[in-house]
Amino acid sequence: MTATATALVLVAAVLHAVWNVAAKRVEGGSRVFVWCYATAGALLWLPVGLVLLARDGWQDVPQLLLASAVSGLLHNVYGIVLNTGYARADLSVVYPTARGAGPLITMGVALLVLGEHVEPHHVAGGLVVVAGVAVVAGAGAPKLVADRGGAGLRWGVYTGATIAAYTLWDGFAVTTLGLDPVVYFAFFAAWQSITLTPVLGGRARRAEVRDMVRRHLREIVLIGVLSPLAYILVLVAMQTAPIALVAPARESSIVVGTLLAWWLFKEPRPAAKIVGSVVVVAGIALLSV
Repeated sequence: MTATATALVLVAAVLHAVWNVAAKRVEGGSRVFVWCYATAGALLWLPVGLVLLARDGWQDVPQLLLASAVSGLLHNVYGIVLNTGYARADLSVVYPTARGAGPLITMGVALLVLGEHVEPHHVAGGLVVVAGVAVVAGAGAPKLVADRGGAGLRWGVYTGATIAAYTLWDGFAVTTLGLDPVVYFAFFAAWQSITLTPVLGGRARRAEVRDMVRRHLREIVLIGVLSPLAYILVLVAMQTAPIALVAPARESSIVVGTLLAWWLFKEPRPAAKIVGSVVVVAGIALLSV
C-alpha cells in the first residue's frame, strides 16, 4: 500500500478501537443502541453527503440509494452481532477474534470467488494473523470455559463474518461503482437508522430509547463521530489500495483494543493477549507489503 493509504488505515484503526471500548460500556439493548449511534452518525454526516452530492450534480442517485441500502442492512447485522457478543463475553476475546476472522474471510472470498491474485507472503501473513488471534483468544481460556464453550470465540467469528460481508460490498461500491466515500457513508448510515426504526415500535421500546440516551449519551455521541470517521478513512484507502490488503491492515486496532480492555476493564492475562496482538500485527505487516 502507499504511505498515504497506510496512514489512513492506521488512524482509522485507532479510532475504531476507541469506539469499540465505548460500546463495551453500554449495558443491554443492543438493537436500541445500534439505532442510537447509527442515527447520530446519519444526522452528522447526511448534510455533508447531500452537499457533496449536489456539488456533483446529483449523479448516480439510484445506484447510490441501492448500494447504500444493502450496506446499511449489512452494517446493522454487524452492529447487533458485535454488541450481543460484548454483552456475553470479554471484549478482549470477542474483539480480536472478530478483527482477525474478518480479514481472513475477506481474503478467502477475494481469492476464491473474485479471482484476486494473492502473493505467497500474503498467505503467510494470513496464517500469522490466525496464530495471533489464537494466542489472544487462548489467553481468555478460563473465561471461555465459564462462558459455556467459548461464547467469546464464537461471537467473534460471527462478527468477523459480518465484517467480511460489509467490507467486500463497500469496497465494490467505492471502487467498481465509483461512489464518493463520504456520500456513500452518509446514505448507508441513514439506511441503518431507517431499517432499524421498526424494531423501536411500541411505548416500551420508545421508553428504552429515552433511557439509553439518558444513560449513554456520551457513548452514543462518541461513536456517532468516531465510527463514521474511521470507516470513511478506510473507504478512501480502498480507492487506492487493494481490499485484500486494506482489510487486514486495519486490524492493527487489535493492539489498541486489547490494551484498553486490560486498562479500563481489568480483563485478565494481559501479557499473553499483548503477545498475541503483536503476532497479529506481524501478520498484518506481511499482508501489507
